[in-house]
Amino acid sequence: MITFQYFEPEDFDQLIEWSGDEAFLLQWAGPQFQYPLSREQLSDYLHGANDKNTSNKFIYKVMDESTQEIVGHIALGGIDRYNRSGRIGKVLLGKPYQGKGYGKQMIDEALRIGFEEEKLHRISLGVFDFNVSAIRCYEKAGFVQEGLIRDARRYEDTFWNLMEMSILENEWKK
Repeated sequence: MITFQYFEPEDFDQLIEWSGDEAFLLQWAGPQFQYPLSREQLSDYLHGANDKNTSNKFIYKVMDESTQEIVGHIALGGIDRYNRSGRIGKVLLGKPYQGKGYGKQMIDEALRIGFEEEKLHRISLGVFDFNVSAIRCYEKAGFVQEGLIRDARRYEDTFWNLMEMSILENEWKK
């Protein structure tokens, strides 16, 4: 089992260690961060987050309850309270924890927070079409593909297609 705890400055070094090379950083974080990931970038990212009354983003470290180790990172952002929508992003599992079911637990908990605590109606995410294991995880959680943004991101001399996925509260309740 996992628990979410708010991401804090003392967690920066762990995330920087996991951030990988330039291509991997772009894959899990999108264009918000520049390689190499730095404490300054993470401080900017954390600014204004995690206040239940005023924030439109919640940034979490993911803890294994039994070992109390950080196993991953996830954010629920882009929260629009009027339209009751939000977006999951910055999904990252540390290499030692991949393939052990943590990813599905992370998505399930993010959805629970979004739908139950934040009272959202729609939660979306973007995933590159070559990230087959992530797509499979999102589909198991109930996400459906809405579309494909062709050549959405450029990395060196190649372009990556971005798959847009979402889930609605009534789909999640099933």
